[in-house]
Parts: sequence; C-alpha cells; structure tokens
Amino acid sequence: MEFSPRREYAQLITSGGQLVLVVIGFQIGTREGWMFCLPAIALFSLFAWRSSLKRLRAIRDTPTSRIASAAQGYVEVIGRGQDLTNPPMISHLRMLPCLWYRYRVEERYRTKNGDGWRTVDSGESHDSFIIIDDTGTCVVDPQQAEISTIYRDQWQNLDMRYTEWKLLKNDLIYVLGEFRTQNGSADIDARAELNGLLAEWKRDMPALHKRFDLNNDGVLDMAEWMLARKAAKREVDKKIRELQAQPDINIISQPRDGKLFLISNLTPEDLSRRYLYWSWGNLFIFFATLAGTGWLLQTNSLIQ
Repeated sequence: MEFSPRREYAQLITSGGQLVLVVIGFQIGTREGWMFCLPAIALFSLFAWRSSLKRLRAIRDTPTSRIASAAQGYVEVIGRGQDLTNPPMISHLRMLPCLWYRYRVEERYRTKNGDGWRTVDSGESHDSFIIIDDTGTCVVDPQQAEISTIYRDQWQNLDMRYTEWKLLKNDLIYVLGEFRTQNGSADIDARAELNGLLAEWKRDMPALHKRFDLNNDGVLDMAEWMLARKAAKREVDKKIRELQAQPDINIISQPRDGKLFLISNLTPEDLSRRYLYWSWGNLFIFFATLAGTGWLLQTNSLIQ
C-alpha cells in the first residue's frame, strides 16, 4: 500500500523537475552544469515547500464538521464511503468494485543509457459517491479534486507496467471542499417551467382545444387561454410542492474560490504529518542547493 496524490500539481511537477535536474547535472558533470541545475532545484523546492505548507494549513485550520450541521461553504467532513449507483463502479484494470479509480498503463522503452517507461494510456473515474457519518449523508463530486489513497496496485506483464489507485466502499473518507445543501426546487424557475409547459401543450393543438375550447368554435379566445394558463400554473405549482417535500441533498465539491479540494482515505492527522514532512524536506533541499551553489561560486573564485 502506498500514498498516491492526484492533481497535487506542485508536488508532482516539482519532484519530477528536481529529479530531472539532478540527472542532468550528473550527465553534464561540469561546474557550469551544476551552476545551472542547483539554482533551478532550489526554485523548484521553494515552490514545493509553499505548496505543501498551503495544504498543511488548510487541513489544520479547518475543523471537522458533522454533515447534518455543517455550515454552507468551506468545510472538512469525514464519513464512510458508499456507492451512489447500483451496480457499483468497477475499476478499469483490476475490474474490482470501488468508489473511485485512477489508472496508468506504461510501456518499456530502451535507450543507450538504460530502460525507461512511457505512458500509453491513463484515466480516472468522475462519478460521484456518498459519505455517511452518524448525522447524515453527503454526495461527493470528485471532479478536480486532489485524491490521496493508500490503495495502489502495480504489476508488470512483459514490457508493460500497470498501476491502479482506488477508493473503496466503507473506507473512512476525509473530504475538504465546498459544502452546500440543495433543495430539489431551488433551481426551478417557475416562469420558465410555466412557459415550457404551455409550449408543450401548443404542439398538440387538437388536445389543447379539446380541453379548453369551451364554445367549440375552433379558436381559443382570451378567456379560454387564461383557463389554460391557470391549469398549467396549477401543474407547475404541484411539481414544485412535490420537489419541496423531498429531503435536501448535501453536496461537497470543488470550491469556487480556488481553495484546496482534497479527498483521501487517510486521516487528517496522517495527511498533516505527510505535508509537514514534505514541507520540511523541500525546505532542506532548498537550503542545501543554495549552499551548494555558494560553494561552487566560492571555489570558482578561488580558481580564478
């Protein structure tokens, strides 16, 4: 089992950039090469430190809310993951039931410097699932979330390597995002619904005349048309009342203001600990590379 972040752009990009620059530095093997690589690594590390610190603060500064009493807005909730669809979602590679999956298929390629891997296929699911605590239920929309999971499967078959990450049913799932409670009638425009229903009735004029042409003259006069409008309004009002009677739906999704949207089956304590280690590690690399750059500058001045 292994921790695997999704869309943690700063961590993934900077870690990859640091590794590439270290490899470049060793391949060049000159003072000038390291004079380029070390400052670049320092910049990457500074960016990664700020990214990790931002996430650490978001997790530590947001208290855990109960679903039934959560405020509208940016919250942290924890609950047991459950399927929203029936049958449940099936992962792409392992074909196992899950709440969310991500996969990557890589192909081995060979160069004069050794073997490498290139991605030939990748993807992830976007379907919603629910989490349940002892007070209520919340729908989780995972689109655009950073997803961290302890479940990572990787295997090889000849020159192909397969990797799959998953969130599973009954996992204790932590979500940091924008919480809102939605009523079924909240998004209904009564006027638009009324006009739409009347337009639908007009498409079947014989049926409309049969219902509202009281004097059978083949034309709907003003009084008869007003009767049709009143009947349509009664149907729209009934639809709205039925929707209002349905229970409210709690939804947590990507914050509209760009704040961190994080989903994980790690506890907030474990997540905080990891981000703390990453922030200190990147800060150490930053100062180490600055020291290395300073040492190169000093030795270069002594040589001259």
